Amino acid sequence: MHTGYQSSILFLQNYLADAHIVVNQGGTNSGKTYSIMQALFCFACQNNGLVITVAGQDIPNLRAGVLRDSLKISSEYEPVAKCIKSYNKTDRIFEFHNGTIIEFKSYDNAQDAKSGKRDYLFVNEANGVKWDIYSELSLRTRKKIYIDYNPNCGFWVHDKLIGKPDVQLIISDHRHNPFLEDMEREKIESLKSEDEEQWKVYARGITGKIIGLIFNNWHICEAIPPDAKPIAAGLDFGYSNDETGCLMVYKQNGELWIDELLYEKALTNPDISERLKAAGLSKKMEIVADSAEPKSIEELRRLGWWISPAKKGADSVKISIDILKRYKLNITRNSVNLRTEIGRYKWRVELSGRTLNEPVDHWNHLIDPLRYVALNKLKISNLVQPKTRFPYTPRSLEGGMLQELI
Repeated sequence: MHTGYQSSILFLQNYLADAHIVVNQGGTNSGKTYSIMQALFCFACQNNGLVITVAGQDIPNLRAGVLRDSLKISSEYEPVAKCIKSYNKTDRIFEFHNGTIIEFKSYDNAQDAKSGKRDYLFVNEANGVKWDIYSELSLRTRKKIYIDYNPNCGFWVHDKLIGKPDVQLIISDHRHNPFLEDMEREKIESLKSEDEEQWKVYARGITGKIIGLIFNNWHICEAIPPDAKPIAAGLDFGYSNDETGCLMVYKQNGELWIDELLYEKALTNPDISERLKAAGLSKKMEIVADSAEPKSIEELRRLGWWISPAKKGADSVKISIDILKRYKLNITRNSVNLRTEIGRYKWRVELSGRTLNEPVDHWNHLIDPLRYVALNKLKISNLVQPKTRFPYTPRSLEGGMLQELI
């Protein structure tokens, strides 16, 4: 079938794979998810009455990743677009003229996964999906199963699937993606000088063991509680190579509640202003922004925003991390990019294996604005340095000759 696809080698590897289970282990930006979806759209166009299920950890993750790729494929490639009868945005289902459907779903538990059968299954970012859920889905899949993930560490794919009969493993990295910009490649490769273990995982797609994660005090929440008190928004500027990131921080019952508002490249300051308005942020709410961008701060002020520079200084990164580690951090399920960053944010490790007291300076465009809010708005009094004290003097040594000598 002629699709008109611009495709990488990963498309043919997945499209022509003859194993029942095709595992795509890959570094960041290898194009594995996009290539699998291209293959699934081909199968959908070529065959009548198929049911194709794309499963993920939750709906926000699907929307931010594989569903966005699918909407691009379905609209940009004319032969594919002609085969599609409709797309139901509410239920996230593509319906084809030949009776085939592609559905995007998440499952709360194994019992939930028992409903429905399918011809093809794609488990996206499988390290966020539990084994018992996958197991139920796989039992109800007739033709082929695709799996993809970043190999931060070993999980059930490594323990239960790889190396078994009828399981094919494809390992990819950004070098297999011919459509990636050079600046993005350089950014990924620069990990080697920061942290070789992360470089192995994200630049080479090699199974690693990401140790030394900074935050383990965070949890997913469905929404911000109605009675949570707004503290401030945090803003980190980016442009061509880095995302502009903004989030809103609330406090309730001694816990922090955090909601992602913005995560996008190539935004001018007027663009940022429009995005913040669209996200529902009030101009009466204080925004704590990166003090390294005084010109951007002033431009946003002139556009009517209440914006303050972050109070940076000696040890400000460590101090802000210490502040945040004293709270339970509740991150909304829709904050997909923040959840990804906080799951990668770790201390630097030297080649000798010694852990340094500074974080790896990557994937922090929402972590940094969270730190800015902590520095400016959440200082804790007991973080002051302890004062020098003389040791306690027992009563038995007071008075007498000793007292006279003193």
